Order: sequence, then structure tokens, then C-alpha cells
Amino acid sequence: MAESAIVARGLSRRFGSVVAVDGLDLDVPGERIFGFLGPNGSGKTTTIRMLCGLLRPSSGSAEVLGFSVPEEAEPLRRQLGYMTQRFSLYEDLTVSENLEFMAEVHGARRRTRSARVRELIDTYRLGELARQRAGWLSGGERQRLALAAALVHRPALLFLDEPTSGVDPESRREFWDALFELVEGGTTILVSTHYMDEAERCHKLAILQDGRVVESGEPRALIEALADRVVEVETERPSRVRELLQQRDDVVGVAQLGSRLRVLAAASLREPVAAIERALAQAGVEGRARAARSSLEDVFVAATAARRKGEARDVGSGPGPRATGAR
Repeated sequence: MAESAIVARGLSRRFGSVVAVDGLDLDVPGERIFGFLGPNGSGKTTTIRMLCGLLRPSSGSAEVLGFSVPEEAEPLRRQLGYMTQRFSLYEDLTVSENLEFMAEVHGARRRTRSARVRELIDTYRLGELARQRAGWLSGGERQRLALAAALVHRPALLFLDEPTSGVDPESRREFWDALFELVEGGTTILVSTHYMDEAERCHKLAILQDGRVVESGEPRALIEALADRVVEVETERPSRVRELLQQRDDVVGVAQLGSRLRVLAAASLREPVAAIERALAQAGVEGRARAARSSLEDVFVAATAARRKGEARDVGSGPGPRATGAR
């Protein structure tokens, strides 16, 4: 296992009275894909900007690739690639011109620059688009160009801030295939997302809410920790049953899928299938409950619900939300 590429302790950022990031602890392993999963406003972008040295923390410390942030941000940036949420290249320049410009910004020599641009154009299938203006590209094509531009100087660490928003599923799959190829070549990647399927593809994951890490670990381990807590209910009165179950303190969340309900039980509820069937019978509502496999979305609901209610974390094992965020 490679050493940690990012180590952060107590990292916080305030904007006046607003706490955007609140005491984050992170350990991001090298040569892996580490994911931030969370809703808008959870602190993902602010954290990335602090780790890049673009934003000064209000408190706490971070070490990225062995450099202290923000004190050594300038030499660190030479080893970082950053792909922002929005397309940030020049729409009036062609694909080739954008890549040539980014290579020049990073100090590449003319001979090396041209060779690197040709390599990136070939790698990310931009050949037929090389003379096309960036503003005319589709979402998936812009995504490939933005990734190529972020990699023009061969960074050791790549930050991707919700890079696939608004991109079709096929382009998203191709994008992630490219990310795994980069990791195989030795690159470390930190990616923020709000897509559950993408989060599940990460080697490790941190779920953020209100600027804090509320759950972290390997996606499969987090999912397995919720075993026996997910119940599906079939009923002719799903709205009535959903209202009934949402009133229970031992039910974390209820989601309707057509005529079925997906129920996430609290860890304190023993034999949730039997308990839910009893609740339906006592309310005089017909329905059938059965155990279902847990998913990463269930992990997300459990972690964020506990935080909203001010309760102790009840998924996984180990320290609470204020302790080490990524283990």
C-alpha cells in the first residue's frame, strides 16, 4: 500500500458566521481513488480548494504530497491537477490551442509541449475535434478535454470536483475507465460526486455533511455494515404505510419505489422484518415485508440521518464523526 498522499487534521474553514468545513480529519492513500460523497453545501469543494492551496484554512493543518498547506502551496501546485465543476477552459480556442496553452502555462518546452499535446489528444480521443472550438463541444467531449488539460503536466495528484455532472451515462463510464488507468500509472485521485454508483467505484470514501465527515471507509465494508437493516414492503397503500413508518423512532428512512417501500431500520431495532409486519398489522394495513440487500444509498441515508438528529453514528464501527474521517 502506498503512503498517504493527503493527511489533514482538524481542517476548518469559516466564511463569517458560516462554517463551511468543520474539523475534517483525512488520510488519503496514494495511488488510489478517494471519494467525497455529499449533497451541495456539504463542504466538498471548499475542502478541495484548501487542499490545493487555493483557500487558506481558518484552522487545522494539511499535508499534501509532503507539502504543508498553505505554506508550501506554490511548489505543491506543480504536482497537482485540478478539474473544476464547471468547464473552465477557453471556449473560443480550439481543443489543440487549449492544450497548448495549458502546457505553456505549466512551463513545458515547445518540443516537449507539442509531443505531450499529441499524446493527450490520442489518449482521450480528441483527434477529430482538435481544430474545433471548445465552446462547440458536447458535454462528454468537454469532459475529455478538461481531463486532458488537467493532466498536461503529469501531476502526481488529481483533484476532480463533481467532474461528471450533466454528462450522459456512457461518457461517465468511459471517464471512470480513464481514471482507473491513471491510478494504475501511479496517480492519486480525489473526486467529489453526488452519484452513488460513482462513489461505489472509489477505493475509499468519505461521506460529508455540514462540513464534517459522518462516515468513511471502503464502500463494500460500509454497505456490509448495514446488513439486516434494510426491509422492502409491498402494500396497496404505500403512502399510508410510509407515513406510518416515518413516525417510528426506530426507522431511519423510507423511500417509495413504485408500489414498494424501501425501509432503513435503526440499529436498535431487532428483527426489523417482523417488527414492521407487526406495526402494519396493528395499524390494520395489509402489507408484506422482506429483507433486502443494503446499498451505498442506504449507508448515505443512515449516516446523514444520524447527523441531522444529533445522534451517535450507528453504521460501521470505530470512532464518531469528529474522529479520524478517513481510515
